[in-house]
Amino acid sequence: MEPIFFINSVLSSFGLEHFAEHFVHVTHFWLVMLILIVSAALFARGVQLLPKKGQNVFEVIIESLENFMVDITGPEGRFFFPFVATLFLFILVGNLIGLVPGFYSPTANINTTLALALCTFVYTHIIGIRFHGVKYIKHFLGPVWWLMPLMFPIELIGHFARVMSLSVRLFGNIFGKEMVLGILFMLAGLYLAPLPILFLGILVSFIQALVFMLLSIIYFVGAMEEAH
Repeated sequence: MEPIFFINSVLSSFGLEHFAEHFVHVTHFWLVMLILIVSAALFARGVQLLPKKGQNVFEVIIESLENFMVDITGPEGRFFFPFVATLFLFILVGNLIGLVPGFYSPTANINTTLALALCTFVYTHIIGIRFHGVKYIKHFLGPVWWLMPLMFPIELIGHFARVMSLSVRLFGNIFGKEMVLGILFMLAGLYLAPLPILFLGILVSFIQALVFMLLSIIYFVGAMEEAH
């Protein structure tokens, strides 16, 4: 039995059923972006000098993420916090939305996770060039000149392997979560899936978002350091 997604029904009413059916990950990718944009706009409009409950919660989350990152990178890495926080929140919401009946986790598709990994890959080298300029190439040449022919291809393979590592790890874990929950929904009913499994899904969603963010930070710190 094919799963029925709420957003597909909405798009079908506009004559976009073919697109909605074949690009479920894209439509839910847009949905996650819309959720984050609307949430940020509502939060920004309601910011007060003396914060209330909702603002307090949001500020605690953002401040905790920033402190966690600065503990790893030092103060000089604070400038890429907006990128890291956006990455974490997008992946977290993208992971969690699949737990809601009628919705799909865009991160359960390899195309989405590959795009996110490529963003980290490109930004890593932007940071490296920003900190070192042309000398950033030394990160790929090894410690001594006579090892350059050997080290350069090894370093290139290592950097491209990061893309595969980030994308496949996130895809595999979230796709597995979706499959398990899908089977349980069919066995236990759409709204009666066992709560322990749902709790496990929330835990996996958070851990995978945190792991992706942490690995991205480590790659950024490596690009900031001097070549040895």
